Amino acid sequence: MIRYHLKELIAEKEFQEKRRITVSEIAKETGINRMTLSKMLNHQGSSTVTDNLDKLCFYFNCEIESLITHVKDEGGEGDPLAQE
Repeated sequence: MIRYHLKELIAEKEFQEKRRITVSEIAKETGINRMTLSKMLNHQGSSTVTDNLDKLCFYFNCEIESLITHVKDEGGEGDPLAQE
């Protein structure tokens, strides 16, 4: 499963800039739909296009490794490569 680190990046940017950053502001600045951002923040396993990942890396001035990580599912459930 892919895990997004948006909450951590938002908190870091808020700390650095000493101000509150809203999802609406990120949506406006990046051109990413607010609902897409909300899903990335609140729903495990949500997906997005690579263009959105690129826009978020630019917005947060970070590498992709700071934005997402792959989390291996210990139970094996949800493995897209598993044979049925």
